[in-house]
Amino acid sequence: MKKIIAVLMALVLMLGLAACGSEKNNDSTTDAPSQTAGKVFKVGICNYVDDASLNQIVDNIKSQLEVLGKQNGVTFEISYDNCNADPNVLSQIITNFIADGVDLMVGVATPVAIAMQAATETNKIPVVFSAVSDPVSAKLVESLEKPGSNLTGTSDYLDTSAVMDLIFAADPDAKTIGLLYDVGQDSSTTPIAAAKEYLDKKGVKYIERTGTTVDEVTLAARALAADGVDAVFTPTDNTVMTAELSIYEIFAEAGIPHYTGADSFALNGAFLGYGVDYANLGVETANMIADILINGKDPAETPVMTFDNGTATVNTEICEKLGYSFDEISKIFAPYCTKVNSIKTAESFDELA
Repeated sequence: MKKIIAVLMALVLMLGLAACGSEKNNDSTTDAPSQTAGKVFKVGICNYVDDASLNQIVDNIKSQLEVLGKQNGVTFEISYDNCNADPNVLSQIITNFIADGVDLMVGVATPVAIAMQAATETNKIPVVFSAVSDPVSAKLVESLEKPGSNLTGTSDYLDTSAVMDLIFAADPDAKTIGLLYDVGQDSSTTPIAAAKEYLDKKGVKYIERTGTTVDEVTLAARALAADGVDAVFTPTDNTVMTAELSIYEIFAEAGIPHYTGADSFALNGAFLGYGVDYANLGVETANMIADILINGKDPAETPVMTFDNGTATVNTEICEKLGYSFDEISKIFAPYCTKVNSIKTAESFDELA
């Protein structure tokens, strides 16, 4: 009997030691560094134009990747370039990224994302886009929920009806609306069609003026002023955005409010910009980049991220020139927005810091 008890006690002791050993192993696994710790990831970022909103995205991608790199013990080696809307330059930038062996490419704005899609059909380098207004219509993804290939990203989709509501909240008797955009910009196609549908249902006349360069947009703006439109709508159109500093005084002097699809337009002199927070867009784009590179997420299964378009940004200087006070216009717009911000005219957001 004594021998049996001794054997049983020995077994209990052995099982206890095994359990302790198991707990130790679980703790060390939890504390162990990730498989990617110490790794260097090469990221190539290409911006479409030198634009206040797009620049905000790039700045926040860089700063957020630096934070995430430190948190995860990895390094994001970033190569950045701007093609300034030149297709040949864009093609060369992407070729350089591929030659440098980047692990992932970032395309800021629709034309860049489309070019990166074409360049990665065979090599399948992951691409994360940002500020693409309609990735499905641009045929970058099969759907927002399941992109289906090597591309995913963040969208600055514009709720056109919401902008139209603001126009008629401020001026219920508006009879003619100007539509100012670049016919070659994919980001303008869907919202302009939506604006026409909205105005047709309302029985309000609209006049279209387009341009593909700053000079052409300036001529188009002058034409709309001569047309005597009651307001002008521009979606998230990069060509018009580039020209905003050249045209805002034309509209202000004619007493015509310019309603647009991004706060950067308002920064550069438009009466109002309505849309997403582009700084946050950059942060979320960086989070997506890290998730793909560090955690091995598949772009094909990573949903495109969209955002609440509820923020209106009003240029207080233009507001005053149009005969409004900011407090007055804020009360008018408040029922149609989650937030109404104020801004002053400047070339970049850095000037306001």
